[in-house]
Amino acid sequence: MQGLLTDLPLLGVLELVHATRQTGVLDVQADVPFTVAFQQGEIVAGGILDWMGREALQAAPLLPDAGSFQFVPREVTGTPMGPYEHFTTDWARASDEWETLCAVIGSPSRYFRGDLPLFDRTEGLSIRAAARESEIPLFDVAQSVTEAVRDGRLEPVNRYAWYGLRMLPAGQRANLHPVARELDGDRNLGDLVDGGLGVQAVREYLLGELRLGLRFPGSGWVLRDLVWEQAHAQ
Repeated sequence: MQGLLTDLPLLGVLELVHATRQTGVLDVQADVPFTVAFQQGEIVAGGILDWMGREALQAAPLLPDAGSFQFVPREVTGTPMGPYEHFTTDWARASDEWETLCAVIGSPSRYFRGDLPLFDRTEGLSIRAAARESEIPLFDVAQSVTEAVRDGRLEPVNRYAWYGLRMLPAGQRANLHPVARELDGDRNLGDLVDGGLGVQAVREYLLGELRLGLRFPGSGWVLRDLVWEQAHAQ
């Protein structure tokens, strides 16, 4: 089963797979690409590239405007993430709330500094790093940061978690793209921004490379955050 999301919305595809009790993997190619694994019509796994699990899947857009889908029957094992109706309702709510949060924070990669535990460091801390250190769900940390920003307790720092990436481009694009020409495998993306390249230019380069197939550990959450930032970061 395959098609365009403009012809059959994603929610309709999910409902069809669930209603017919199918087992396999649904691959969604949209602005944020992701997969959903079904076992007898129940959702048991999924995520964005290598960012997998409930947290990742519920950060994926449930109602993408455009794109394509393909469902491939295959052996899938696992425990349902929850009753289908409950899980998709929570997914829809989380997807909407993430957009509201990112309208304030930009993305979970953004650094913040101020009067909140973990963020009271001189250099600040990203929301993703705070979630890892505190072992608190990413969504909950993002909510707390959003409230603190609105209350004036936290301020954004001009830094993102993906600044730490080091890349050594190869091939034709390594010579043609102005950002790629500055990458030597030693300097990270943050060094390029500190050296004068605009953050938007670096962000667009990295997102473009991911869309062309660049993969590295963490590419899933990086892509998700870059797309949020394109829509919301100031």
